[in-house]
Amino acid sequence: MEENQKAAFVAIAGRPSVGKSTLINRLCGEKVSIVSRSPQTTRNAIRGIVNGTEGQIVFIDTPGRHISAKKFNRKLLEVSGRSIEDADIVLYLLDATRVPGAEESAIADYLAPFSERLVAAVNKMDIQGESSAKTIDFLKSCFPTLPQDRIFKISAAQNDGLNPLLKKIFDMSPTGEPFYPVDCYTDQDVQFRIAEIIREKAVNRLRQELPYSIYVEIADAELKDAGTDGEKLWVRAFIITERESQKGMVVGKGGQMVKSIRLAALKDLQRIFDWKIDLDLRIKTANDWRSNDILLKRITGE
Repeated sequence: MEENQKAAFVAIAGRPSVGKSTLINRLCGEKVSIVSRSPQTTRNAIRGIVNGTEGQIVFIDTPGRHISAKKFNRKLLEVSGRSIEDADIVLYLLDATRVPGAEESAIADYLAPFSERLVAAVNKMDIQGESSAKTIDFLKSCFPTLPQDRIFKISAAQNDGLNPLLKKIFDMSPTGEPFYPVDCYTDQDVQFRIAEIIREKAVNRLRQELPYSIYVEIADAELKDAGTDGEKLWVRAFIITERESQKGMVVGKGGQMVKSIRLAALKDLQRIFDWKIDLDLRIKTANDWRSNDILLKRITGE
């Protein structure tokens, strides 16, 4: 191990749609976590790895924290909570366009015991009408001992202000050996990444409520010899709806919706992987899957 090399796990915490996934993708320089305007898109503790001359930081994109009595949302809170409690550093991400209210106060209260290893970043500074002054006042009120040099104003979408934030995280990180090989930017396996890309394309194309009622299952994946074209990854995947009546919306008129999802997913997958991809995408139903404890554990990576 090189002298003074740093290594740390950093959990990114915050409300839904605050920009956690966009931030982790920017920091890692690759698409690690899917991005959508729909809240609660992230369902697992997604790891993105940043390697630098200072060492290695493993960022964990946790599900957005919000108040809900639904079983699925409670499960997401458990996933988020475990990542925060186990992390070396907690990065609290806030939205400059939303004045902090009761839900933000609940998150701040939850994070208060971790204040000694907390860094805060106010995101979306590029958006007109941002209210960062009120957000900074909120932070100072909730975390009176948090040093000023651990509060940052950033725009993850515009890649603005991220270098000082990353430097501070390295400065706070303990000395240690890398957790992963230095050429890795995520520890997600291939099938999980494919399923997440498909889900992102579906979520961003379906009507407002339907994204919460679907998940993606990889039924089969096989790497085949494609002759002079090298290797081809053949994948059969299912978009799973919660009710039979929802299948038609995912298929779309004349199959246009599922075709659009498939082609958009293929475009991203071909950029991410070296193989040619052959994607067979189908739709089926698993009734009330959000109430199935065994399935929820599998979806959230437990």
